[in-house]
Amino acid sequence: MLELLDMVQAFLAEPNRWSFTEPAGIPYRLVEHLWTTAVAMVIAAVLALPPAMWLAHERRGEAIAGALVNIGRAIPSFGLIVVFVLFAIERGNSGQFWPLVLALVALAIPPIFTNAYTGIFSVDPDLVEAARGQGMSGGQVFRQVELPLGTAVVLTGLRISLVQVLATVGIGAIVTSGGGLGRYVVDGFAIGVNGYGEVFTGAVLLAGLVLAVEWVFEWLQRRLLPTGLQVETDPDAGMTAVGGA
Repeated sequence: MLELLDMVQAFLAEPNRWSFTEPAGIPYRLVEHLWTTAVAMVIAAVLALPPAMWLAHERRGEAIAGALVNIGRAIPSFGLIVVFVLFAIERGNSGQFWPLVLALVALAIPPIFTNAYTGIFSVDPDLVEAARGQGMSGGQVFRQVELPLGTAVVLTGLRISLVQVLATVGIGAIVTSGGGLGRYVVDGFAIGVNGYGEVFTGAVLLAGLVLAVEWVFEWLQRRLLPTGLQVETDPDAGMTAVGGA
């Protein structure tokens, strides 16, 4: 254990290890990791949220939501990344940023779509009918009734996808030149025994980043939403349930 800690200390003390501009720098890899995650999440949210909310508002597409739940569980993260990278290479695209991002988008869409659909669809129909009975239009019902009551579940879907994407970016380092903090794990294994300090450091940084981002997201969600609209996540079922007061 002491030998491993010495290797970690030596790794952290190497030149440019704390550089924002050198690929060897931890800040550089952290920014790369967060940027890749952010791009993938924005694209996934833009593609998934509008159709999911519209279908739920119209009370349509329940089969689509169910199918995406099963697809999301069945997709192998690493296999999907490899497919996108190989397809890009076959098309003569040497850049590997977008293949990785597109693979991450495909992984992020199912939880975002299904939770957005569930959040809007699960709003009490009596409340919706009461709003319509007061003369509200369809758009007003969505904005003033369905969306506020379904926001907690929608945000939970975004949090689940965010955590998955953050963790999977590191896996992308196996087949791409990027991979953010996961680059240290892959490069360290390539070195062999002498790289265990780099592997350990990369793994700790990656795990710490995922846990920190998830905690911040949960904290913000609990601060912004009333207690009666909080949700609890069932990790075994992979679904969310509205928590009532």
